[in-house]
Amino acid sequence: METSDTILFKAEFNKLVKPYMMLYVASIMLATVFGIVLIPFWFLGIGQWWAQHYYDKLECELTETVIRFKKGILIQVEKTIPLENIQDVTFVEGPLLRYFHLCILKFETAGQSAGQAHDMQLIGIVNAQELRSLILRQREKRIMAKNAPSAATSSNDNAELLREIRDILTEIKAELKKPQVS
Repeated sequence: METSDTILFKAEFNKLVKPYMMLYVASIMLATVFGIVLIPFWFLGIGQWWAQHYYDKLECELTETVIRFKKGILIQVEKTIPLENIQDVTFVEGPLLRYFHLCILKFETAGQSAGQAHDMQLIGIVNAQELRSLILRQREKRIMAKNAPSAATSSNDNAELLREIRDILTEIKAELKKPQVS
């Protein structure tokens, strides 16, 4: 993956992703008649080949502005999410994931519709807690940097408004001090 930003974190994936993916796909195969017939072939070679190549194609990096994830064998998918669009980073650890000492990081982004799945899911990242903390810290930095210029501008606007209020109050005070003619 190419980037012009500084890479803050390049993820390493747990090798246990491979047996997890084999069992996960096999459990899906069990749900279909056609899949049940394929299960022996899956465990005797095809699944091992697929899991190894899937693992080899996994890439994830965090830069100063975005997180990128790349995966896929036949169809390669690369997702790039700007950090300021990330609303939440969720951990998922089911029984099968815990057995393999894995977790899934799910990213929820701004503008995501209610029925839409998570924009990105990362499985088996080593030091996932560290990556999650780093993403949230970097996101806050991005948001603060984005809002900083507008804060200075609004501070100048507030100062100008206060000067106008002061001038109006001075005029009112001067009017009140004038002797009233009855």
